[in-house]
Amino acid sequence: MLKPIFIYIDADACPVKDETYRVAARHRIKTFLVANSYIATPRDVEVERVIVPSGLDVADDWIAERVEEGDIVITADVPLAARVVAKGAEAIAPNGKPFTAASIGMQLATRNLMTDLREAGEITRGPRAFAPRDRSEFLQSLDRAVMRLKRKGHPAG
Repeated sequence: MLKPIFIYIDADACPVKDETYRVAARHRIKTFLVANSYIATPRDVEVERVIVPSGLDVADDWIAERVEEGDIVITADVPLAARVVAKGAEAIAPNGKPFTAASIGMQLATRNLMTDLREAGEITRGPRAFAPRDRSEFLQSLDRAVMRLKRKGHPAG
């Protein structure tokens, strides 16, 4: 039998925590809410709050050090998603878009280009506003990822 599925939420700015809790509860999956400040969590034994020290990428490092194949990470952070995908785990953005081995290189390149343009003084648009449709897409994407991992033999955590 393979290791149980765990879900890690890069929580500081995550708009889909409640949706993640619902899917995790339905599938009885242990979930880690990782942030550098206190964030309320449901009174569920399957949700563990992890408060890391403040600092650049501290939460990302905590997640990346622990994530394994068969786990799911919820994040909008492309460099963290690249680290997760490199370890064979699933990474999903809050809008439901999965980060995959096939797409992560282009996503990183685009992110780095936009960062360079902003640092050079270019005015760039930020990401589009989070919409109700994004929540729906996220729920579907997370449920698909869980079902795919269960079909591979990973039990709920």
